[in-house]
Amino acid sequence: MKYFFIAGEASGDLHGSSLINELKKLDNACEIHFLGGDLMRAVTGVRPIKHIKEMAYMGFWNVLKNLSTIFKNLRECKKAILDFQPDVVVLIDYPGFNLRIAKFVRKETGIPVYYYISPSVWAWKSSRIKQIKRDVTQMLTIIPFEKEFYASHQYEVKYVGNPTVDTVNDNLDKTEETAHFKKKYFLSEKPIIALLPGSRKQEIAACLPKMIVAAQKFPDYQIVISGVNSIQTAFYHEFMAGKNYTVIKHHPYQLIFHADIAVVNSGTATLETALIGTPQVVVYHVMLGRLAYLARELFVKTKYISLVNILAEKQVVKELYAHLFTTERLFNEMSRILDDEDYRNEMIASYKILRDKLGEPGTAKRAAESIYQHMQKN
Repeated sequence: MKYFFIAGEASGDLHGSSLINELKKLDNACEIHFLGGDLMRAVTGVRPIKHIKEMAYMGFWNVLKNLSTIFKNLRECKKAILDFQPDVVVLIDYPGFNLRIAKFVRKETGIPVYYYISPSVWAWKSSRIKQIKRDVTQMLTIIPFEKEFYASHQYEVKYVGNPTVDTVNDNLDKTEETAHFKKKYFLSEKPIIALLPGSRKQEIAACLPKMIVAAQKFPDYQIVISGVNSIQTAFYHEFMAGKNYTVIKHHPYQLIFHADIAVVNSGTATLETALIGTPQVVVYHVMLGRLAYLARELFVKTKYISLVNILAEKQVVKELYAHLFTTERLFNEMSRILDDEDYRNEMIASYKILRDKLGEPGTAKRAAESIYQHMQKN
């Protein structure tokens, strides 16, 4: 069969590559065209029609500045679909773009549309539910409660598991001893406070200074920062106030695993930390602090910002965001985790419940099987 995939961000490229890899095992004669990145190119052996570097625009103003490019990408994507005439279109996350494509495909071609990783319609923009019901042949979700949520809107979706479970399972070495890890990175014998300030310079600059100031108040611990490959180590040192804390790249899971506590910028890393089992505090910087906090209360339907709490459907970890993200509040929560054994154990027990809820590894395999089998029936 002929498949047309669309992923517009780095995470979509990762999930898309895993899905394509599993589809190729089921359909070894498959032909694939796609919008995506280097990981999808590696498993397909073909160039993307559009690379994610030309597509991933984050934030309101960034999107506004690049509207002409976004509309050009939409036009080129539609033309590529018409030229290729695939048997199926597979959309991965990236809702602002992909829902427009879903509408086009239904109206102009009638080709089945499969959507992997649902837009967060349960949190905001619930008006999209009507469009999804109309334009998407099958929705494959990675959040357990989405199945019940969509059912309440008379739309059946399929939960296939959560890919973060697979990522952690495939990349975490639980056999490594902490002493060996510390020796490998020339760390002291002190217990570790892991700081995960995010993957973009803007969020690192906003979060890391407060993280460091709070962590410095625990002299019996050593601070270790999780860095990303795309950002030079020197950039992290700009926020260390003359100190020389270790920055470890390539191995965030091992750092989290060997840390006694982690301070994590909100994002997928919060869920990864929970699946690894390390107690954490979640932080998130937003401009216009208190005003942004109030705006969120008005427009966002979910109570929480971290994936851990959203998926658990309760507060498992403390969230410090907007005006609540202060050095003092962060220090207080870190102290509670480190000093209150019952509180710490309760968090770890909730992690276990969350892991069980998300299910076993094999998310991409189940998603590929669902698409392939559904196509065989129709």
